[in-house]
Amino acid sequence: MKEELNVLIKAEYPLIYLVTHEEERAEEAIYKVAQQTAEHRRMYIWTVTRGMVEYGQSKQTTQHNTVSPEAAIEWVVRQKEAGLYVFKDLHPFIDAPGTTRWLRDAIASFKNTEKIIILMSPVQQVPIELEKEVVVLDFDLPNLGELDQVLSDSLNKGGKTRRLTAETREKLLKAALGLTRDEAEKVYRKAQVKVGRLTESEVDIVLSEKKQLIRRNGILDYIEEDETIDGVGGLEELKRWLKQRSDAFTERAREYGLPQPKGMLILGVPGCGKSLIAKTTSRLWGLPLLRLDMGRVYDGSMVGRSEANLRNAIKTAESISPAILFIDELDKAFAGGAGSGDSDGGTSSRIFGSFLTWMQEKTSPVFVMATANRVDRLPGEFLRKGRFDEIFFVDLPSLQERADIFKIHLGKRRDDLERFDIEQLAKVADGFSGAEIEQGVIAAMYEAFAQDREFTQLDIIAAVKSTLPLSRTMTEQVTALRDWARQRARPASASVAEYQRLEF
Repeated sequence: MKEELNVLIKAEYPLIYLVTHEEERAEEAIYKVAQQTAEHRRMYIWTVTRGMVEYGQSKQTTQHNTVSPEAAIEWVVRQKEAGLYVFKDLHPFIDAPGTTRWLRDAIASFKNTEKIIILMSPVQQVPIELEKEVVVLDFDLPNLGELDQVLSDSLNKGGKTRRLTAETREKLLKAALGLTRDEAEKVYRKAQVKVGRLTESEVDIVLSEKKQLIRRNGILDYIEEDETIDGVGGLEELKRWLKQRSDAFTERAREYGLPQPKGMLILGVPGCGKSLIAKTTSRLWGLPLLRLDMGRVYDGSMVGRSEANLRNAIKTAESISPAILFIDELDKAFAGGAGSGDSDGGTSSRIFGSFLTWMQEKTSPVFVMATANRVDRLPGEFLRKGRFDEIFFVDLPSLQERADIFKIHLGKRRDDLERFDIEQLAKVADGFSGAEIEQGVIAAMYEAFAQDREFTQLDIIAAVKSTLPLSRTMTEQVTALRDWARQRARPASASVAEYQRLEF
């Protein structure tokens, strides 16, 4: 990004829009570029509180006659010398007719003057009148080199020099990836305050603070799952596929010539472990799991806010990659996205198109794990080859898989499994999903608890028989999903996958 900014300034682009939360770091980068030009251009900063003030002047300096956005732009137009004029947070005023007109007049007057206006804001908001005139840049978050300098400054604070091993230093730096420079400084200070020094054991403190910062944006959630992939009953073919790719994001895989995995879509009957398998993959691969809540992406308070929310979420995920981006119930998130012009002014269509483009062209190691229950609601663009590495279908558990699920849920609650006839329970629960089996066990425990006794085999059978599973209440939907998946998706269960291979 800095190289691109350098090129745009030297090429005398009159209007640049810099999207960033890091004002101080962005100012330093712009000033550095200004000093590299042959004439060492002067740089001015505008804020609604201080007006137009030359960069480097005291924080108390105020130029009252330029506090108004229109007055400030008029002042820039009147200047005779070349310069860079940075406007901070102009987005609340930019749609005003006077501000937009003054910006267009300024751009027209800048020819051969070497004057450039840079709009700096965390919110991208460009009026349609300026779309052909402006260049939009995202100011990248600090890379490992910049974070290394922050870490060194933290270690040397107070005149004391502290040393770290190369391995510890690398872990502390990678733990802070995705944070701004100020956030990284605060996190390293917090780790030192808690323990008194920075060591490898403080990586968890950095990560815990990072989770809070990620949650703060309100769109991404940092998910922690204690369950391992072995705690998921059945789905052996899907597990085998995931275990094969457990080292797919390592340097060893790149040296071998393997491309980075893009993602996978898990279709299936509700309650059969789709979301759980996505969450446990995070532990299997040793990668952070970020859940993208599409409901929070859509924001009708301001034009363009929804698109900005999606860009910020993707940017955050990429900044801490390699990572897993989890989208639960994709069919609800993007249902009808391709034709939303009449209902929401086309916002859903633009979000849908942006997400598809990112999935197709992304080079960052962000693995997209998506789940869906209703394939008929998914736009066809999601299902074509190239979007996902594989599409898996999770069917209702087989007899053996139901037995495994009963063992898992009973084993979590009691140690004496030998008093249960697992095979009989598996037969009684024919047509039940994994979630329904778990609820059957819980219902049996509640029944026995109310009578102040230990629950038994008969309690579980009674609870199962009193429940009408989803496979019977929604037979048509489940049958249609199975028919679709038979020829278009890979089975998640080993027995079905082996049968299809033999049949082929």
